[in-house]
Amino acid sequence: MDDANRWWRDGVLSQIYPRSFADSNGDGVWDLRGIISRLDHLAWLGIDAIWLDPITVSPNRDWGYDVADFTDVEPSLGSLADVDELIAEASRRGIRVILDIVPNHTSIEHPWFTASRASCDDPKRDWFVWVDPEPDGGPPNNWRSNFGGPAWTLDDATGQYYLHNFTPGQPDLNWWNDEVRAEFDQILRFWFERGVAGFRIDVAHMVVKDRELRDNPSATANDPLLDQVMGQRQVYNANRPEVHELHRRWRSLAEEYDPPRLLVGETFVHDVATMASYYGAGDQLQLCFNIPLVQRPFEVDALREVVEETERAIPEGSWPVWTGGNHDVSRFPTRWAAGDARRTRLGLMMLLALRGTAFLYYGDELGLVDTEIPTDRILDPVGITFPGFGRDPERTPMPWSSAPGAGFTDATVEPWLPFGDLAAANVEDQRRDPESTLSFTRDLIQLRGAVPDLRSGDYETVAETPDGVWAWKRGGRVLAVLNFTEHPQAIDGVSGLIRLTTTRHREGERVEGNLAVIGLEGVIVWLDE
Repeated sequence: MDDANRWWRDGVLSQIYPRSFADSNGDGVWDLRGIISRLDHLAWLGIDAIWLDPITVSPNRDWGYDVADFTDVEPSLGSLADVDELIAEASRRGIRVILDIVPNHTSIEHPWFTASRASCDDPKRDWFVWVDPEPDGGPPNNWRSNFGGPAWTLDDATGQYYLHNFTPGQPDLNWWNDEVRAEFDQILRFWFERGVAGFRIDVAHMVVKDRELRDNPSATANDPLLDQVMGQRQVYNANRPEVHELHRRWRSLAEEYDPPRLLVGETFVHDVATMASYYGAGDQLQLCFNIPLVQRPFEVDALREVVEETERAIPEGSWPVWTGGNHDVSRFPTRWAAGDARRTRLGLMMLLALRGTAFLYYGDELGLVDTEIPTDRILDPVGITFPGFGRDPERTPMPWSSAPGAGFTDATVEPWLPFGDLAAANVEDQRRDPESTLSFTRDLIQLRGAVPDLRSGDYETVAETPDGVWAWKRGGRVLAVLNFTEHPQAIDGVSGLIRLTTTRHREGERVEGNLAVIGLEGVIVWLDE
């Protein structure tokens, strides 16, 4: 594949969560035309592509991730004509559009499942996972739903259980069925032929389940927190070896197009080696989300370890992915930075200066923090089942201004989720302020675009640094230094030009042998030859 077809390697991509970016019709809910109205801002920021969480038809029991039609648009968000206009208008600004696809399951209201549950003899019955009860009437195995409770629900009408690794309203598809595979080939082609640049694949690691439906082993104290909460390790309902065959099939399909379409995996796994396996031999997913980085504390050793392990683990010629958060985890300005703008900028510099594709979650560029959600406004099924662990706080509307309605919706309309502190972070105010986090993010993206080593140069850790300082080289000429301590630090043997700092001071100054950084400061230096 030539470099022109690997635009995503150098790119900065933005995730836009459905319902929360911009509302064009005053109903308090994001829509496609709202995104179109904000494309100029994304182009100004320097975004190369946008990833939209599901826009397909859904009863919204899990806010788009329960799909009732894979080839049409949820009416509250727009229409296929709006998708076409969005792709065209984005392309005119040099921005590509990536959609979310949810192959693991459908909505309980999808016509496929309606037919499947109508009769044990229906042709669609085997499109889903139906199993007889055990002799005692219980489910066929011990699998637990990621959203709590058993992963099986008994259908009284037909007397069998159906599988759902998420809510009972999200029945799992049977990917051992060749008709399901062929149908999804057509779904991908439907969107690719409309001009969609690629897909982010929801729970890419879970799509294929153990054919024998064996019990999962019990979790141990050393297992990830989710496994411990569920009481079992997801050995047989996730990360099955057969799922790699599906990704190779989709990669082959994606490369039939010119340019080849992009496949990004939500590889929500907890170790780097498993994540790296989804690249295959360069024949599976082009990009795999690095959840181990997201889950680490904001500490030098913990973060550097993931980066160095990733560099060793992914196949030669493959490309890492770095992101600080998404719609399923607390925003990184809260989780990593505790609302401290200095730490937030360190996080942004890390994500954008490492070797790899950077994904920003909408609002990261502002330093947007989580929003407290009153109990009576909780909508997330996880938050309803597990109070205090919901995902609504990171899904609240984008603050475009501090005015009533936040530039998101009509001033008289209550948005679907509450606004955060509009005075603390909004686009309008930060665009006017050259010292703002938004201005810093734009300048950092522009620097990345202007310096080839910063886009595609190799990563090399600088070994000799003070405790609490992480430094690395990119290519032959770029040095990034992040001081995670509150105290001034220095690195010897550095000569060059300071190009950008998180504190916005000393930019353009020369360094002659000793690079000083103040507490919680990040610096990018153009080294002398």
